[in-house]
Amino acid sequence: MSTASHQSDSHYIHGASPAEQERLSLLNDLLNQACLKEMNMDAEQRILDVGSGLGQFTRLMARSTATTPTVLGIERSTEQLASARRYAEEAQEEQIVQFRQGDATNLPLQKEEWNSFDLVHARFVLEHVPNPAAVVSQMAAACRIGGRLVLADDDHGIFRLHPACPGFDELWNAYIRSYDRLGNDPFVGRRLVQLLHDAGMQNIRNTFIFFGDCAGNDTFETFADNLIGVIVGAKGIIIEHQLLSEDFFQTAIANLYQWKKRPDAALWYAMNWAEGIKKA
Repeated sequence: MSTASHQSDSHYIHGASPAEQERLSLLNDLLNQACLKEMNMDAEQRILDVGSGLGQFTRLMARSTATTPTVLGIERSTEQLASARRYAEEAQEEQIVQFRQGDATNLPLQKEEWNSFDLVHARFVLEHVPNPAAVVSQMAAACRIGGRLVLADDDHGIFRLHPACPGFDELWNAYIRSYDRLGNDPFVGRRLVQLLHDAGMQNIRNTFIFFGDCAGNDTFETFADNLIGVIVGAKGIIIEHQLLSEDFFQTAIANLYQWKKRPDAALWYAMNWAEGIKKA
């Protein structure tokens, strides 16, 4: 999952523990095909994936067209970078993907690489940086004239869960507030079009990637566990900043585990998606 090529003073709320790496891997499995379909790739030869994380989507893009584009993934986390390189080696895909350690607001590109990429992509990056516009500016500078810039990110204000789960509203609001405690933006998804416009992109397109499910489907438990996992990953910040008490947090999480067993449980969420063309 593209997650975390952040500037040096940013804070990735979820950490890099083995459990978090597993959650991210499962999240990729849920989202990647839908994202690839929306990407509608054709003849792109050079792709830049900013915040490439474990590299699963990076490698999927490299395999996606008959032209077999070369893809460069930029990732700040050394743990995720090591995993991404290992996965590429195990899949024998080292010739079509390259991973490089670096920062989203100071991309580690060679002089000849600027203004050269047919497609520049970032997913779940902007919500974790204090200055999303700086990241998009770097991405635009990496994109060639006529190339595409694609942004996919969260607006945590659109999440819906039903039937009601005791304590969930308070739990989710505390999770949202944990972002601003770190100087990040939990609502950046609603700003993607504005960010592309401000970076000079044209022919902007705006849509959603649905990210939800309901009981009875094979994937529902994974969606529910991902929801629980992202909140549990922010527990330290929530408790430290006294957004909830320890007892309330634990009780609400226990309620979520019970909720996901309901035969009528459903959750609705969507990842905001916007793309634009670099004209000049």
